[in-house]
Amino acid sequence: MRKQLINPPQIYDGSPFGMSQAVIDHASATVYISGQVDWDANRQVSCHNVAGQLKKALANLTTVLEASGSSEEFLLSLRVYVRGELGEFIGDIAPILAQYLGESRPSLTGIGVSSLAYPEILVEIEATAALK
Repeated sequence: MRKQLINPPQIYDGSPFGMSQAVIDHASATVYISGQVDWDANRQVSCHNVAGQLKKALANLTTVLEASGSSEEFLLSLRVYVRGELGEFIGDIAPILAQYLGESRPSLTGIGVSSLAYPEILVEIEATAALK
């Protein structure tokens, strides 16, 4: 396997956590994207509600996809983790995801969790994509 680590400068540096924002497996032309959250390059949250954090996490996902040579159109799988009961937020989440994903329609899993990496993080998105 030939792998390439992807770490766009606009996204926080994951190396202190032992991770890259994405890894490309060139043998399979697949991009594995680490969980994206509402963090800027300085690990600061910009929004304190699920809808706002989802939008920022999707923006970070786009940045990582583009840096990897992929795009939303090539998403294969998406996992959305939400702090709390997922059903309480589905009315806010579904329209945002539908607009973002458009006709791409990857496999999608939504999971309600009791915690994420930091208390201020409410949403995390992990993805797998194909290269263009």
